[in-house]
Amino acid sequence: MSTPSLPQIVDGNVIVYYWPGGEAFARDVATAASNALSLPALPPGVLEFPPPVRIYLPPDEARFDSITGGRAPEWGAGVAMPDSSIIVLPAYSSLSRGAVQDLGPVLRHELAHVALHRYLGAVQIPRWFSEGYATWAAGQLDADAAWLLRIAFLTRRAPPLDSLALDWPVLTTDARVAYLLSASAVGFLVETGGQQGLEMLLARWRETGSFDDALRATYTLTTGQLEEYWSRSVRRRYGWLLFFAQTAVIWVIITVLVLVLYIIRRRRDRAKLERLKAAEIPDQPAYWLEPPPTAEATEEAAAGENESAGEERPG
Repeated sequence: MSTPSLPQIVDGNVIVYYWPGGEAFARDVATAASNALSLPALPPGVLEFPPPVRIYLPPDEARFDSITGGRAPEWGAGVAMPDSSIIVLPAYSSLSRGAVQDLGPVLRHELAHVALHRYLGAVQIPRWFSEGYATWAAGQLDADAAWLLRIAFLTRRAPPLDSLALDWPVLTTDARVAYLLSASAVGFLVETGGQQGLEMLLARWRETGSFDDALRATYTLTTGQLEEYWSRSVRRRYGWLLFFAQTAVIWVIITVLVLVLYIIRRRRDRAKLERLKAAEIPDQPAYWLEPPPTAEATEEAAAGENESAGEERPG
């Protein structure tokens, strides 16, 4: 790809090409890329020697598609062309590709693609391993990713785990789940043999050109066994059974239930108390509260009784 007319910034073995108005962002990208050339489980000098890593920062979607040849899906935040050590990152905000401030992990992800390809050379790299390594190396398998995987399993949107050859869906969320599952497979290898085990796997893979042979020599596993153990590990780690079995979650649930029962009981006791108050005899009934009769009223009442008695007496 020849772009002699574009301004550029050179930082070590990194060249960043930008369009007018994007110099400040280009300098930030150049610095970030130079600081991220060392990637886990790969020799530190993989990206520090020629050919240079060339990064293009198109300012709009049209030029992004022009550089990538329209090969990037709508949800792709960046594109790596490992054969030519080229990375394309959007220098504009997009609802589908993400905002400029989110490009830190994206840049590291794309650098990991280039580094892995450069180290392994001409070997055929399965997509699950390429995307899984890049996602894991970029630190994108984090707590938020764990929740996304749990929800994917709960809603049955996770692809079948009967094979590492995962499908790569068109929809953004489904595609991200596939990326994270691939990263979980690489993470499983690291948990099994440590980062040193992954380093040995990559070195043997580079030497023999066979992933199966390198896997067997490093982990004493066949690809089929890796798929089986990985699938079991993913379901155990990101399934909801483990989530609800965790002590902290159990105590949260118990606390919520106790509070709910307390509120229900309190409301019931309050209603019962109101009914009892309505049914009990008042301390001062209404007829006790009438004012006592005056002396005049008493005399009038007595005179009235005498008159009545005189009328009733026979003559």
